[in-house]
Amino acid sequence: MSELIKTIVVDDHSLFRECVVRSLLESGCFDVVAQSDSHVDALEKVARHTPDIVLLDISLPGGGIGTAKEIAERVPDTKVIMLTVSEAEDDVQDALLAYAKAYVLKGIPSGELVPILQKINSGESYIPPNLAVGLLKRSQQDAYAFDLNRREKQILEKLADGLSNRVIAETIHLSEKTVKLYMTQIMHKLHVSNRAQAALKAQEMSRDENK
Repeated sequence: MSELIKTIVVDDHSLFRECVVRSLLESGCFDVVAQSDSHVDALEKVARHTPDIVLLDISLPGGGIGTAKEIAERVPDTKVIMLTVSEAEDDVQDALLAYAKAYVLKGIPSGELVPILQKINSGESYIPPNLAVGLLKRSQQDAYAFDLNRREKQILEKLADGLSNRVIAETIHLSEKTVKLYMTQIMHKLHVSNRAQAALKAQEMSRDENK
């Protein structure tokens, strides 16, 4: 049996929070080690439990975006997932800049939420396709302006397909450590701060090349 994913659910709406917790527990894949309903309490519980993932409402009292950033800075191994009703592109972009690994809308069925969370825990990222398209339309930069070399472009294409560093390494016959080094260089060249933003940029570059 695979190890359970340690999770904290942070939302000030208790009924919704309890429904999420119930769905996660019933899946048999998660260990919900704590729940929280505020900025300060969330930071304290994340520091105490060091969970694998945190589900975090963007409209949390005290600021969901700020909470996400503080968690990422204080406990970098914990993956922050925004779980929200907001479809505003600015909120998506702010969440990514705050190092969130995923942006999930609250209307998602529990049967879809569980596999998404499992993929994120494995190192992948997620943004609803309709929101990703909206973000891409906001920026129409030249695909060749970033000066990526052949190997960097190859890795970026694999990232855009949703592959983790480990799978990318296996696919192109490099060590995972080498792929991580390339990813650091790629994010620097693309002027982005995380894998999700790099994946979005890769999709944008592919679209521009196919025009």
